[in-house]
Amino acid sequence: MWEGADDKLLERMLQFYPGQPPERILDATVNRGRFWRGSTRPVLGMDIESRHRPDVLATGSNIPFKPDTFDVVIYDPPHIPNQGMDRRKDFQVRFGLGTKSSADTNYNFSHTFPPFVCEAYRVLKQEGVLFCKISDYIHNHRFQWAHIEFVQAAMSAGFFACDCIIKVRKGPIIDSRWKTAHHARKRHCYWLVFRKSGRCERPSANS
Repeated sequence: MWEGADDKLLERMLQFYPGQPPERILDATVNRGRFWRGSTRPVLGMDIESRHRPDVLATGSNIPFKPDTFDVVIYDPPHIPNQGMDRRKDFQVRFGLGTKSSADTNYNFSHTFPPFVCEAYRVLKQEGVLFCKISDYIHNHRFQWAHIEFVQAAMSAGFFACDCIIKVRKGPIIDSRWKTAHHARKRHCYWLVFRKSGRCERPSANS
């Protein structure tokens, strides 16, 4: 369990999970690069949104790199899907979902997980690590188990699921328009850890 900022947690994870200091890191959803404030690590930032000025402009379903390129891939997908007619919450545009959440996709964005994890698996080196920050949420009157769906997609792509860190924030997200609560107010999300390997154990420097 972690109570604190994502960038501090991510640095601890980069020290702990890879077998040796990673030489090439891909942040596949870099946005404004908030994970890397003050960091000197060799990070390549990718995003679908040009206004964030990423190093690489691309989608997670088509990562423009050769196989076995990176030691670590980081993924932080949007935690809330499109919100009806409210254009201020058009997450398709703001966060680059690529396709609108609709009845065909059960009003969530888990359909974006399989193509991404296949690409992440391809561009990671053997024994490489995938970190994913993800949150479950309530949508369309249903609890959406995003972290479970991501684990299932990653394992189907060949990843070995290694760890789950619960990241706690100061308080739950509350809106005055929500008159009645039908689910517990959550104040956490998850950081999931996967390895391109048949084991969880990180390799030694000599392996």
